[in-house]
Amino acid sequence: MAGKGKATGADGVRGDDAGNEGARHQAGTRERRDVAHVPGACGVVDLGITRVFELLGKRWTGPIIAVLMTQPAHFADLRRAVPGISERMLSDRLTELAGAGLVVREVAEGPPLRVSYRLTDAGAELGPALAALRCWGQKYLLGGAEREPGTGC
Repeated sequence: MAGKGKATGADGVRGDDAGNEGARHQAGTRERRDVAHVPGACGVVDLGITRVFELLGKRWTGPIIAVLMTQPAHFADLRRAVPGISERMLSDRLTELAGAGLVVREVAEGPPLRVSYRLTDAGAELGPALAALRCWGQKYLLGGAEREPGTGC
């Protein structure tokens, strides 16, 4: 079939499609320029919410905090409670949470050396927010799945 149709560019798009796409893009650009900008219509995300999602939006952070909401836990118990997390990732997340003042690492001296983690008061104050997110997730992400006992959803 080579030689019968229009030539394709390096991106695999035929010449006639690329021209049409370019024309559509230019038309769309002109239309957007004609739309007046309304000052204050879209604000800037505040620093607080940005910092919250930088910390809590990382993979595994929410489940770790959720486990610690119920009680302090040893490292091995946390690893079992959060399926799929590696030891290194768990260690990294716990270090970040400790640095942010949400988790405290406690070492029990004596043989064997036991390390446990618990939430600080600031970490524990995330409880209502996590409960609300859990209910929202059950309603909108799990399609209103059957309620889990004790969740209050």
